[in-house]
Amino acid sequence: MKKSFGAKTLVFPTPVWVIGSYDKAGKPNVMTIAWGGICCSSPTSVAVSIRKATYSYANVSERRAFTVNVPSEKFAKEADYFGIASGRDVDKFAVSGLTPVKSELVDAPYIKEFPMILECKVTNIVEIGLHTQFIGEIIDVKADESVLNEKGLPDIEKVKPIIFSPEMRGYHGVGAFLGNAFSIGKDYKGLNQ
Repeated sequence: MKKSFGAKTLVFPTPVWVIGSYDKAGKPNVMTIAWGGICCSSPTSVAVSIRKATYSYANVSERRAFTVNVPSEKFAKEADYFGIASGRDVDKFAVSGLTPVKSELVDAPYIKEFPMILECKVTNIVEIGLHTQFIGEIIDVKADESVLNEKGLPDIEKVKPIIFSPEMRGYHGVGAFLGNAFSIGKDYKGLNQ
């Protein structure tokens, strides 16, 4: 029998992403989010949900651009800090010692030390409730060469992204490889013909 938990933000996995933006004065800022994911394959788009009360909300709204910075496990402390401090009060780059890089493609900074970056321009804004969803067309994905596989693509086991556990408020790493997508299910009768 399954236990009912009611309406909660309880689903796995939830990403730990750091959203980069510029404020009115051009100061780079970052904030950590967990409510995000790919939302369309054509045009290639990602959705991130941000509360109106945050400093980043105004930045992304005004600049109509953001970056999605994927921290590796070794940056869990920094990613957590970016989610508990406000850019209104502190320069998060100065405190963390990480380096903002000006995107050449969108009006937002990204974090040099993080292994994978998505540069996005806002195409839609959806008011939901406590959060506003910003849908961004992915203009480019950048990844450090050190996290690429033999095919030249980002390897999840090399990127080592952080996963957030909602309700329990914990961080986790990625598990082991299970099989090839769109392939392992073909063993069921009728699909392997």
